[in-house]
Amino acid sequence: MLPSRLTSLPEYAFPRLHALLAGIEPDVPTIDFSIGEPKHTPPAFVKDVLDRHFEDFRRYPPVDGTESWRASVREWLANRYGFSTSWAEQSLAVLPLNGTREGLFMSILATTPEQKAGGRPAVLLPNPFYQCYAAATLTAGAEPVYLSATDDTGHLPSLDLDTQLLQRTSAFFLCSPANPQGSVASPAYWRRLLDLAERFDFTVFADECYSEIYRDSAPTGVLETAASTGANPNRVLAFHSLSKRSNLPGLRSGFVAGGAEPINSLKKLKAYGGAPCPLPVIHASEAAWRDETHVEENRALYTEKFALADAIFTNHSAYRSPEAGFFLWIPVRDGVSAARSLWRNKGIKVLPGAYISRTDAHGRDPGADYIRVALVAPMDQIEDGLTRLREGLHRISEQGSGTQDVDGATSFTR
Repeated sequence: MLPSRLTSLPEYAFPRLHALLAGIEPDVPTIDFSIGEPKHTPPAFVKDVLDRHFEDFRRYPPVDGTESWRASVREWLANRYGFSTSWAEQSLAVLPLNGTREGLFMSILATTPEQKAGGRPAVLLPNPFYQCYAAATLTAGAEPVYLSATDDTGHLPSLDLDTQLLQRTSAFFLCSPANPQGSVASPAYWRRLLDLAERFDFTVFADECYSEIYRDSAPTGVLETAASTGANPNRVLAFHSLSKRSNLPGLRSGFVAGGAEPINSLKKLKAYGGAPCPLPVIHASEAAWRDETHVEENRALYTEKFALADAIFTNHSAYRSPEAGFFLWIPVRDGVSAARSLWRNKGIKVLPGAYISRTDAHGRDPGADYIRVALVAPMDQIEDGLTRLREGLHRISEQGSGTQDVDGATSFTR
């Protein structure tokens, strides 16, 4: 039986989707747009590095990786975000992770106090959100507070927050570029969030796993803002992954960077209850962080896919081209019903937005009338799948109000 603090967790999104679509047999070839598992070819040199260091599987690895690995991460951060390597060396501690989900989960356990402002600590989450955030918060005994990220707020949580809530806040999760909306936090947004963290004594958990998949300009990062403003690094934990950047989700390799205080707390917890990253994986990870060619090629493939999506949905007013990431976040009339209809009639599997969101304090679920579409399949499947998706959404729209916008563009929504 689950502990009582975890009973509010619904079943994970993908088992829910499996149950939703059970018993429906599409009569067309199926395409899975539901899960964000990269399908592009990973860099070939990773296999060569793993082969060269295969014997290191016979050794227990250190929790904090190797000095060479740590140097590669600091150098990548400095090059990517435009601060000096000396600032990185002096201000940042880094720790390898078996995928960032491990780090996001365990970091909350390592840093959440028993009380904050005399009561149960609060952890603020964007809504919709990566489900790990809520599970970690509840496991740590904190209260998850869901901050709706909607079109009205630029698909990022509003920072106009109640003072009493901020006084109880121990952590603030932000995914930028956002999963699922693809929105990007501006330098001004990061500055304001870091200022709130300092004033109200909480940690910013910056999930930046999609930072290298963007359309026009590289997204600003939290460490970039911390370096330029002189913010306290101990207020920040930034999480990065090779899963999306390098098409290596099965390698389970990422890192967390931030001030020495929170990193040391996580390192201590991992020493007792975590698993250090195997040394061959550390060596392969180092090689990946030191190479940008494969990253640029990967980004070009996603740019091509989004250009195709823009063309296919050009006459649909509800479609919004994302700034970054590899998801489409499409408004519909009831995401759960839309997902069933698209699977039954078009063989397209998408994720209902409600499966990655929660009802907020105002009784609204910001994901209920959306679907998430992951553009990770090969290009030939993308073109076929998006064409069928457009047709299926048009069918759903006609079965509802059947209205069109004044410019003649079909609307997916009510």
